[in-house]
Order: sequence, then C-alpha cells, then structure tokens
Amino acid sequence: MKAIELLAVVVLLPFLAAPVAAWSARFNRHAAAWVAGAATALSLAIFVWICFVQGSAMPVATSHAWIESVGLSFGFRLDGLSLLFAGLILVIGLLIVIYARYYLSPKDCMGRFFAYLLMFMGAMLGVVLSENMINLVIFWELTSLASFLLISYWQHRKEARYGARLALAITGAGGLALLGGVLILGHIVGSYELTDVLASGELIKNHELYAPALILILLGVFTKSAQFPFHFWLPNAMAAPTPVSAYLHSATMVKAGIFLLARFFPALAGTELWVIIVSTAGLITFLLGAYTALFRHDLKGLLAYSTISHLGLITLLFGFGTPLAAVAGIFHIINHATFKASLFMVAGIVDHETGTRDMRRLGGLIKYMPHTAALGMIAAMAMAGVPLFNGFLSKEMFFTESVRAAGDLGPVWLLPILVSLGGLLSVAYSLRFVHDTFFGKPDGDLPKTPHEPPGMMKRPVDLLVVLCLAVGILPALVVGPLLHVAVTGVLQAEPPYYSLSLWHGLNLPLLMSAVALIGGVGLYLLRKPIFRWHGRSMAHLDARVPYNRLMELLMRSGAGLTGLVDNGRLGRIVIMTVVFALIAGLVGYFHTAGLPEVRAALDRTMDGDPGDWVTWLGIALIVLMTLVTVIGHRQRLFALISMSVVGLGVAMLFARFSAPDLAMTQLSVEVVTMILLLLALFYLPQQSRALSTPQRRWRDGGIAVLVGGGITALTWAIISRPFESISGYFLDHAVPGGGGHNVVNVILVDFRGYDTFGEITVLALAALGIYAMLHNLSLPSSRRDPFGRIWSDDPHPLLLRTFTQLILPLTLLFGFFVFLRGHNEPGGGFIAGLIVASAVVAQYMANGIENAEAKLHLPNHGIIGVGLLVALGTGLVSMLFGVPFLTSAYTHLDLPVIGDIEIASAIAFDLGVFLVVLGSTVLILLNLGRLTKHAVEHPDYESIEANPATDSTRGGRDA
Repeated sequence: MKAIELLAVVVLLPFLAAPVAAWSARFNRHAAAWVAGAATALSLAIFVWICFVQGSAMPVATSHAWIESVGLSFGFRLDGLSLLFAGLILVIGLLIVIYARYYLSPKDCMGRFFAYLLMFMGAMLGVVLSENMINLVIFWELTSLASFLLISYWQHRKEARYGARLALAITGAGGLALLGGVLILGHIVGSYELTDVLASGELIKNHELYAPALILILLGVFTKSAQFPFHFWLPNAMAAPTPVSAYLHSATMVKAGIFLLARFFPALAGTELWVIIVSTAGLITFLLGAYTALFRHDLKGLLAYSTISHLGLITLLFGFGTPLAAVAGIFHIINHATFKASLFMVAGIVDHETGTRDMRRLGGLIKYMPHTAALGMIAAMAMAGVPLFNGFLSKEMFFTESVRAAGDLGPVWLLPILVSLGGLLSVAYSLRFVHDTFFGKPDGDLPKTPHEPPGMMKRPVDLLVVLCLAVGILPALVVGPLLHVAVTGVLQAEPPYYSLSLWHGLNLPLLMSAVALIGGVGLYLLRKPIFRWHGRSMAHLDARVPYNRLMELLMRSGAGLTGLVDNGRLGRIVIMTVVFALIAGLVGYFHTAGLPEVRAALDRTMDGDPGDWVTWLGIALIVLMTLVTVIGHRQRLFALISMSVVGLGVAMLFARFSAPDLAMTQLSVEVVTMILLLLALFYLPQQSRALSTPQRRWRDGGIAVLVGGGITALTWAIISRPFESISGYFLDHAVPGGGGHNVVNVILVDFRGYDTFGEITVLALAALGIYAMLHNLSLPSSRRDPFGRIWSDDPHPLLLRTFTQLILPLTLLFGFFVFLRGHNEPGGGFIAGLIVASAVVAQYMANGIENAEAKLHLPNHGIIGVGLLVALGTGLVSMLFGVPFLTSAYTHLDLPVIGDIEIASAIAFDLGVFLVVLGSTVLILLNLGRLTKHAVEHPDYESIEANPATDSTRGGRDA
C-alpha cells in the first residue's frame, strides 16, 4: 500500500474512535479523554509519516471509484494547503483534548463530549483532505452536524440549544448552496476531482455559468466562516464549552470556509466579480467584528467577535486576488490559529477558576493567577499586532497588500484608512481583554476564589504562546518552510518572492501599524464616553432580530399551510394526496406526449400475452374483493381478511406473468403486514365510524372513481407507448457481470447494490424510530368485544404453541434455502429475512414475549447493526481492490464429491440485507405486541362492561 493511501486512515480513525470513547467512559470517565488523545496522536503520527514519505512529491492524490455514473469517488489529496490545515486540526485538536480533560466538571459526560469532538475532527479532516468535491461537501455537512452536537452539549441551557439551532440553520443552508456550486463547477469542467478543477481555471472563469457557480460557492464560504451578513451565528455558538469554542475558532469550523476560499483560489479568483464580492464582504466583516468586539463584556463574546474580524481580514486578503495577498492570508491563518486558541483557553481557565467571564466583575487576577495572566498578555499582544509577536508580521503583510490594492477599491486613500481603523480597534479590544481581566480593580464578589488551574491545563497554552513568540522573533526559521509549502498548495505554482524579515524599512505599512497601536491605546483610554455613546446609539442593533422574525414568519406560514392540508382528518389528506398525484402525472404526461398522442396510445392494444380465463378470473376476484373491502370497511377485521385476499391475488398474478421473485416477496410482505395490522387492530374499535352524510359518500365515491379511472388511463397510455426496455442489458450481463442467473437478485445486490444499501439503511432507521416511539408506551385496550363478550383467558392456546414449535425449524430451514438459492433461483436475502421474521414473530405470539425471549435471546438492535456493517464492509472491501464501491466478484470451485460450486461476494451483501430485514421486522412487531403488557382499559368500552346489552355501535368510535 502506498503511503498516500493511508490518508483514508487519518480521516476515518477519529470516526472509529468516537464510539470507543463514548463506551469507555462507562467504566472510567477519564478513559474517554485517553481514547480521544490516543486516536488523535495516532492520526497525527500517521499523517506526519505520510508527509515525510511524500516529501517533494506533492501534490499527490488517490482516488477510488465509488459511484462512477455521478462522478463520485472516495479519494484524498495531499498538497501544501491540505498539509497545513490537517496539521492544524490534529495538533490543536490534541492540545484541546488535553485541555478539555481538566476543563470538564464531574457532572459533564466525558464520553459524549469526546465522541462528538472526534466526529467533528474526522469531518474537518475529510473536508481538507478530500480530492472529490462531492466527497468534500459530504464531510462539509458532517461538520455542521457535529458542531450542532458540540454547541448544544450543555442541553439543559436554553442559549446552547438556540445557538446550536442557529448555527445549523445558517451553515446548513450554506452547505446546500455549496452543493449547487460544486455541481455547476463539475459540469463546467466535466469532472468533480479537484486536480482537474484546479487545472481548469481559465475554462471556468470564461464559462457562462461562472457567476452562479462563484456566488453559490461563496455563500457556502461566507456562512461557514461567519462573514457579513451571516456573522451573527458565531457569537451565539459561544454557549458551547470553552474547549469547543477554542477548537471551532482556531483550526476548524469557521476556518473551513477560509480553507475553501483558498482551495478554489486558482480556479475562481482573478475576476472583477471575485474581487467585488469577496473584498466587500471581508472588509465589512473585518470592521464590524472589530467594532463589536470592543463593547462585549463577556470574555468569550469579545474573542468571538475578534474571530469574526480576523476572518474578515483573511477574506479581504483573498479578495484582492493576487498571489502576494494569498501569501499574507495563509500566514495570518497560521498566526491566528495559535493566538486565538491560546486566548480562548485562557478565557476558559479564568471562567473555570473564578466562575464568571464577565469583565465587569473581573480584574486584578494577575495577583492570583500570574502564570495565566502572562499567557493571556502574550497571546493578546500577538492578536493586537505588537512587534516581536507573530500577529505583527502578518498584519504588516496585510497592510502592505491593502496599500497595493488601494486604487482598485474606491479612492486610493480609502482602503488604507479603513484597514488602519480595523487595526486600531483590534489593539483596543486586545488591551481591554488584558486590562479588564488581569489588572484594574476587582469586583470582590466572584463566585469562586481565583487561583491557578492544574499544571496540565496550562501546558497546551504554554506551547501555543511559545509559538507566538518564536514565529514573531524567528519567522523564517520557525514557519518559513511550512508557509512556502502551504502557499504553493494554494497557488498550485511557485509563490512570488516575499520576505519574512522583521524590518522592512520606514514605509507606509509601518506608519499604519504605528497609528493602529497608538490609536488603539488612546481609544481604550477614552473608552468610558465611547461606551456611553455606543449604549445610547448602537447597542440595540442585533442581527438576530431579523433572523428571528424570518424564522417566526416561516414557522407561521408553515403552520398555516399545514392547517390547510391537514385538519386532523385522514379523509382530506388521502383526497389531496391522490388528486395531486394524479394531476402531477397527467401534467407530466401531456407535457411530453400531447393529447393526440395520448389518444393514439389509448387506442393501441398492448402486445404480448392477453391472458387466459384463469388469469381474468383472478383479476375479477381481486376487483371483487376490493369492492367487498370498500363496502365492508366498517367491520375492520372483515375488511382486513378481504384485503388479504387482494394481496394474495396480486401475488398469484406475479407468478402467472413469470415474476416468481415478486410473488414470493408479495406473499412474505402480506404475511408480515397481516400480523402488523392484527396487532394494531387490538387497540382500535372493531368497527369504524360510518360516513356522516350521503353527500360525503357521493363526494368520496366520485373522487375515487375519478382518480382510479385517471390512473388506469394514465397507466394504460404509458405501457402501450412504444419504448425500448432496459431488461435486455441485464439479461445479457447478469451471468458474465454478476455471476448469477436470477436477474432480479443480481440487480439488487450488484448492478443497483448502492440503492439497496440505501433502502436497508432507511429500513433500519425506520425500525429504530418505531422502537423509540413505542418503547414504554401504554395504549388503551379492552377485555371485551363490541358485543360485550369477554376475550379468552388463554392468550396462548396450546394448539397454536404446538403448531409453531413444529413449524419453526421447517421455516428456518426453508428461509436458509431461499437465502442460498437467491443468486441463481427465486429467493434472496430480503425474502428470506421476511420468512424467518414471520416464523420468529409467530413464536412470540404463540408463547408470549417473556417466554419466547427467554428461549430465543434475539438482540434485534445488534442484528440490525451487524447487517448494516456487513453490507457496508462488502462495499469497502471491493474498494480495497481498486474497484468501485459494492462491485461484486465471483469464482468457481471444483470440490471433491460435491463438484463445481460458485462462490460470489454478493452473498455477503445479501447476508447484510437478510439481517437488517430480520432485525427490523422483529423489532417493529415485537414492540407493537409488547404494548399489551402496558395496556389499560379502553374508555370506549366502559359502558359496554357496565351494560353488556348495549348496542354494539357504541364501540365504533374512532380511537
């Protein structure tokens, strides 16, 4: 295996370690931290080894075909940009794990926290290392989901729940826009591989779809990186624990948007549209975030808005669209990650040891926490851009590029003044962070007595602060090689000349830095009148207000629309569903065919077997029993029996027209459905309510005739039109391509295996959802029938118990037989799963749940999980051999005595299908039957029990 192939291990290892971390916390809460730290360290070690082996061979990519028809592959890319971001994610992630071990209180669930953190880390690694753009979007959305879990970690807090929903709504919407932009980009290039896209910059920028692709991708970038006007979600994410905030703000989440900006820089940058949109958003965000940060009283709130400002600074640099601006942007990404992570951890230490983050209550902490104060001051000076700290160097490069781009964005003096103002504000809020926390007059009424935290809680901050100093003093030595590699990855070419020296002479950028430093100090000294002015004029402005009003409007509109469609009556929902389905079908057909062609199609007779008298007799029986079901629907048990005859007749029709697989599936589904409905009927009145008026009967009858006739005509028109069937392809390729003579099964487990995998995943989710809904639920039931007769005292008759014991081994053997023959004869995992599930459920019904569970011990949840893992593992194994996901293989073995036998990998996938169907069916039916254990007397029958002679229609009300 090549070293680059191990990038998949780097990405997937945190995902695999997440459940282990959650499980380990059951035995020792600190074990979760050890698991998270070990997984992160191992991923980091593997990644470092990969980078060492690849060396100068970057960029390099690996790709495994997944769904070739849509351009989706499972591959990873290593170049300078992905090296930088993956390194930041893993290194800072490891420091966060160490820090969080001491930050979380004994009441916090460490297993859940570190499981979420590892999932988020894996998703971020997937974003920065993906080679396929669709793959990148999948991981992008996973970061939104994982961050939602992290932000809402303290679920008992209202602000945590609100912040998580707000972040998910904004970033999730941006993710949809990003998907649209990526699809357009792939359409333009003809490939979704980043290698091809980055090499097609001129093609993309000259294409007519460049503008929509750029706007959609930038929407994804701006929402994730909290750029104006989507900036307001980030401060509300501060409801998360401080380790989460430090990680999200320094190396992940918000940096994902910046990463994407840098990743697509060679393909999208350099146009006037790019400069206008990106630069404008970046400049506004830079100034707005810096201004708002100055007036925040909460430590994390100040740092959150400062993050917004610095993200705007980086966005503005990339918006300039020049190679040197990209150099400055990448350099500031590195510096911002170090000082912002350390500042958030310092804020967390202050909160952890004093019980508050309100700077109006803090002050004088340097007396009690000198070490922490020193760390905070160094990191704050780096954020302010003080000389000899890393932030000064990248700020100088930022000022230099701003001067160069001044003429392109308004008057030549405007941009330098605005960026100098932003720098001035950053000095002021950095000074406030230090002075109001560690100096000044303490409040004297803190929730806790201030003191230094445990030593290991400060070690991650120590390391980051040392880096701030080292880069500021010896930039070329400490960060020079990494910066060069990263910029090469951004530009996909050798970077232009730039200098990391501390002194560039007396020039305008140096003057702007001096103005920012002096002006920032002066602004802070005059803070009291400025704070009063802000409180009177600007403090009431909040971007959440229009967002909340928009969400409220959407909720009201949705509730109103739902009320029009769903008034609580099933009849209206059914009518609207079938009518709209018919209209949609007719509109689509008339749009493609036109009325004359429809009439011609209706006049044509369908070629093929017209059927014999037995077939038509079966069809007549189905129609008759359908009418009987409609007429006798009030007697629910009778309607169920007549409806089962319809299902049996349909199965016979499948068999008549040479579809034995469908016939067996229909029979199996019919059995399971009957059991399900019988269990459900136990909790319903045995008679349904009659229609209220004759007018309703005529109305509903007319609608039924109209819809039924329309669907019949539409179906006949479609099947009588000339068309070219695709069955010939599958008939020709089933044996040579899939190794099976049962074409239906080969399609399910080979040609359309990915669809089948999605279907069993949905089935598993549905089963788990039904289990969650029914678990410990109590439903009313009755001990009497509608005529007042008491049900039998023996719910498990001897005859039924004896019969099921005899039939169980035969059914299991038959199910095993159907499963094994499925690849070449009618059968397969789905049918076998239903057959075995029916036999198992019969045991529960005959012997009682408690007795059956004591004998069978079926772990249904585990069966479902194992089935999904087996099906997924089958697909992943095929990728290890360099073929697309779920590609099957087969061979023949010549064994003594037995002779020639075929072995196909598809049987493993079919086994997964079998297990999911078995586990899901038994889980649903078992929990529906278990409701009898919690049943209480049905109120509809109270009067019947009091007076058994009461008319039976009293039990006919709807449950």
